[in-house]
Amino acid sequence: MDFNKRKDVVFIVLAGFFITNAIVAELIGGKLVQFFGLFTQSIGIILWPIVFLLTDLINEHYGMKGVRKLTYITVGLIAYTFILISIGIKIHAVGFSPVNDANFNTVFGQSQWIIVGSIVAFFFSQLVDVYVFWVFRNKTNGKYIWLRATGSTVVSQLIDTFVVQFIAFVIPGKWAFNEFLKNATWGYGFKLLVALCLIPFIYLGHYAINKFLKIHHHSQVNE
Repeated sequence: MDFNKRKDVVFIVLAGFFITNAIVAELIGGKLVQFFGLFTQSIGIILWPIVFLLTDLINEHYGMKGVRKLTYITVGLIAYTFILISIGIKIHAVGFSPVNDANFNTVFGQSQWIIVGSIVAFFFSQLVDVYVFWVFRNKTNGKYIWLRATGSTVVSQLIDTFVVQFIAFVIPGKWAFNEFLKNATWGYGFKLLVALCLIPFIYLGHYAINKFLKIHHHSQVNE
């Protein structure tokens, strides 16, 4: 297998996990859980750190174009999911269905608000993430992977966390504004903590990809 085919395989694998985590996070996002007894968040937050990690790996090996292309595809698929859920809500269940209309609508009706919020927040935060990532990468001449990965997350997730939670929980009346500020601030802090914990996995991911692609030195990708 030549280099280009290997690189295509890596992109497909990373993109598959990226899209799957993003969509599943939307579908399960209506369930709220408490973290450490301090703040309430959507359970979907546990999947987004994986998306952060994959974004950094794709950014590093496929550049701005790679991340932007995958972002557009993912936004399109999230919107497609929204349409399918909307159709599912409109179709009535039969009387003996193990999941009745009320239960279905409670779960997926709330997911619709999360999907709307995520489409907006995800799109803009990803574009900001890729821009900040390359600012750090160019300023450091490709050194300090941890700095560009963490730095881009710090900025992009500020946008993502507050936008998605406002649309998903404040607009439909699930949270009061003060509750939103508290939970979004804690949620943002949680994401930053996870981003720091993921630094070793970012290096491990880079090592595994470079080994598979048989890259033995740092190479510049096209922005």
